Amino acid sequence: MAETQSYKELLAKWADKYRGAIVEDLDPPAALSTSPSSPISSALMAAYEREYTHLTVVAPETRALVGYLSMPHLKHLLSAGTVRDTDTVDKAMTKFKRKGTKYHVITMDTPLEELEAFYEGITEDGQMPAQDFAVVTDAGRKFVLGVATKQDLQEFVKRRPVY
Repeated sequence: MAETQSYKELLAKWADKYRGAIVEDLDPPAALSTSPSSPISSALMAAYEREYTHLTVVAPETRALVGYLSMPHLKHLLSAGTVRDTDTVDKAMTKFKRKGTKYHVITMDTPLEELEAFYEGITEDGQMPAQDFAVVTDAGRKFVLGVATKQDLQEFVKRRPVY
């Protein structure tokens, strides 16, 4: 119960900072997706062309979200020789765990204070690992609509006038 109360207190504190803004107000760019069987080189090229730091990875036959590819992490793997640009994306991607994992759904209507809590790893049920980005989906998690990063949130706060 104390966890829930502190979560609610944090949301109330952050609500003043965001003044009713939601994820849609961040104007997140459309998600750029790749397939697990695509070459790393093509995923890397697509991300650099659009200046994306994260690509979603979807199963080609079902379009189900199976993971993501972080460009900073991929650069590290390439420089360490762990993967090569001719390898497939599935060798470098972070896979989403399906079983036993409760997902925090982020939609275009999610209040920004909830998004900040997600980035900080704070949930109503306790703690989770801190996150650098969020995959924005529809409420039913059928469609990937965009990706919002922690930096997007920070830039939004900088651009908003303080009252």
